[in-house]
Amino acid sequence: MFAGDFWQNIGDCPIAERRQRLYGPGERARRGKRSSSRQLWLALLIPGATWKLRSKALNPFTTLRRHLTPAQINVYFSIVCFFSPPVLGSLVSIAFNAGGVWSAVLLATKRRRFNLDRPMLALTAAIYAYCAAMILASIVNGRLAADLRFFLPLVTLLLLPISYSSWSITEKITLARIAILASTTACFGALAIAVAQYHWFGMRAEGGAGNAIVFATVTCLAVMMCLAGALSGIEKRWKLLVTAAIAGAVAIVYSGSRMIWVAVPIAGIVVLLVNRRRFASASVARFAVIGVAVALVIAAIGSRVILDRTDFLVSDWDALNANGDHSTALGLRVAMWEIGSAAFRAMPIFGHGISASRELMKQGFQNQFGLNQGFSHFHNGFLTALVEAGLLGALALAAIFVLAAWNAARTLRLSADPVERFGATMVLVAVITYLTGGLTGILIGHDILDATLMVFLISGTYLASGRTIAPTGKSAPAVATGASRQS
Repeated sequence: MFAGDFWQNIGDCPIAERRQRLYGPGERARRGKRSSSRQLWLALLIPGATWKLRSKALNPFTTLRRHLTPAQINVYFSIVCFFSPPVLGSLVSIAFNAGGVWSAVLLATKRRRFNLDRPMLALTAAIYAYCAAMILASIVNGRLAADLRFFLPLVTLLLLPISYSSWSITEKITLARIAILASTTACFGALAIAVAQYHWFGMRAEGGAGNAIVFATVTCLAVMMCLAGALSGIEKRWKLLVTAAIAGAVAIVYSGSRMIWVAVPIAGIVVLLVNRRRFASASVARFAVIGVAVALVIAAIGSRVILDRTDFLVSDWDALNANGDHSTALGLRVAMWEIGSAAFRAMPIFGHGISASRELMKQGFQNQFGLNQGFSHFHNGFLTALVEAGLLGALALAAIFVLAAWNAARTLRLSADPVERFGATMVLVAVITYLTGGLTGILIGHDILDATLMVFLISGTYLASGRTIAPTGKSAPAVATGASRQS
């Protein structure tokens, strides 16, 4: 057994780690004979040892295992998380949840260790409070059994501290560049899909998300990552990033999502203000002029979509005011807001629970407006939380975004490090985009939106104020030898 282990370890040892010496022809011949004799005795004493050595050297899984270090796995995982939302849709949810479960296994087996950064703990407390409020509402209303299947999306939110601990073994600059370059690719992919869907299939662009609003939301985040990467100086290929941002903005126009049209300039101005230190005041003014010119070009490209969506809004408004027609897109939203407000007043503290809220909405449409309609949410993120989980749930939901924005603002005030400021920018654009889109749509409760929000909150918080740690146990080391570690 000792001889077998010894020779197996020699076979596992990389060639670069062995000692190389120069010998003359005679010495090489003598050593070759001794080596052949040794292999012969090894084959006689340990049957199959020679085959094990040879198969070990030729086994592709051994090479793959050596290549897939924890840091390298995180690189591939991060690429999927930042690239897939606009282009591949629910893949981001599958990847994030699978990665979170696997991280939990690694933590349980002590191959990872928790990274207990204070900003992450504050976010975790707010998210867990929101999830607890949702469950408490069901218990108070006696709807726990009926609501159990609706609690599954909460798992994505509950994975935040687990995924954060695994993500924080990645070098910060590496993660920042992945977010920028993967988002760049996503913007080009989003435009290609949007053009095909709008011009060839005659539909609003939905990308890989299968929903125009969701597609516009995640594409907006990708656009902001390109702008932040170009302005922060983290990635030098700024022309490529600006081109990608324009491509993503055109894709958003094709989606016809009016609230995200509002979110894009707001988030863009914030990105410009965050990076204003890198430019003189004249440069900032020049950037503003260029931004307006680019916006006009994008509007000209998507003029048909913009005019169509504006006409729809005006006609819906006229139908609602003149005829009380609630069957249009605007009318349905107004009806939902009226139903939701009444439902909140009936149960202001704990709410009605998830399943009961949907039943109340359907009954409200039938009784108040004579419509046979039903939706999974009230097309306002905070109103949905108020109806489902009362003030407890709405305050916890608001705390998530307030704490995230406060930590980002604190980093921007105290830090001059470009990577940390980029992380804070990532959090801010996520907060702005989600809150703006959530005014007339969904805030939390959609698989793609939930997973993407967690990706941006985790990555942004880690880059802005987190510590880089190394994993423990068999999976170490996390970073390549010689790479700098940030504390």
